[in-house]
Amino acid sequence: MKSLIEIRRDLHQIPELGFQEFKTQAYLYSIIQSFPEDRISIKKWKTGLLVKVHGLKPTKTIGYRADIDGLPITEETGLACASTHEERMHACGHDFHMTIALGVLSYFINNPISDDLVFIFQPAEEGPGGAEPMLQSDEMQSFLPDLIFALHIAPEYPVGTIALKEGLLFANTSELFIDLKGKGGHAAYPHQTNDMVIAACTLVNQLQTVISRNIDPLDSAVITIGKITGGTVQNIIAERARLEGTIRTLSPEAMDRVKHRIDALVKGIETGYECEAIIDYGSMYHQVYNTASVTREFIEYIRNETDITVVECREAMTGEDFGFMLKEIPGLMFWLGVDSPYGLHHAKLNPNEAAIDVAVKAITSYFSFKGK
Repeated sequence: MKSLIEIRRDLHQIPELGFQEFKTQAYLYSIIQSFPEDRISIKKWKTGLLVKVHGLKPTKTIGYRADIDGLPITEETGLACASTHEERMHACGHDFHMTIALGVLSYFINNPISDDLVFIFQPAEEGPGGAEPMLQSDEMQSFLPDLIFALHIAPEYPVGTIALKEGLLFANTSELFIDLKGKGGHAAYPHQTNDMVIAACTLVNQLQTVISRNIDPLDSAVITIGKITGGTVQNIIAERARLEGTIRTLSPEAMDRVKHRIDALVKGIETGYECEAIIDYGSMYHQVYNTASVTREFIEYIRNETDITVVECREAMTGEDFGFMLKEIPGLMFWLGVDSPYGLHHAKLNPNEAAIDVAVKAITSYFSFKGK
């Protein structure tokens, strides 16, 4: 097998969007196929892969999940291994996630433990969401782990550090798309039209009151409208407008409340502006909620048995569809420090590759303890 740094750089050059990870799947498959056939079983699911490493005397199955898709971002790192796919980039570190999983998998091929291990290379984390349908698939159900683990790179933490907490780590998230249709016309005759640019602007302002006036101040939620489109030219009143955004909450109850208020406000826009409105909540991700007992054991082990620094962090408003797996299977996710001045989803994100060995060390050490 190539070195992990070489693998990471290869993967970094071929980012693909959700359920389009054909080159990525082929690359992963070519490496995994090189391992001894008697040690592994491989299943494909859509553009993802599931790999079981057979234990010596298994009593349980330990799972490890790595997401494999990229983002629709034009890379600006200037790296020699920059993306070769136009307007595509591994700007969320999934190239690191896959590489670490391969490193852990390779280690246990050569250093078998008693229990079975399952490595889940999951597509479409960035959208439309691959974790939930993959979990429900026959392929994963046949390899279903008893415990499951994952990580996510964290540019704000130094290399050699991991961060996590018991309970809620990542928020509940939902996409938000609102289409408005009114009556367009000549800019000189506004009284003969229903202007959807005005309706959209009004709605954006109203949406900002949902958090401040409908959510408990001791709870937390966010509505962000990241994109507005409307109209065709400067002297035509817009017949259509579209809002695109995201909702993030720290509780499922708050998510329900936010959506209830959005529904009511949009109905008011329909009445007030005599227009039609369609709401699409798109993909919704369940919160990432770390199992308390597993998390306490993991923190204690890493602190006592390795030289890796463990930080007990606060919850974040980021979203991750790994939450669907943790909803059904005990386990945890942790942040991996990669020490980059640029954050997640930034076109210049360049994680420190030294973090790969840190992660492989943490996971192989803990799995060896857990599955011996």
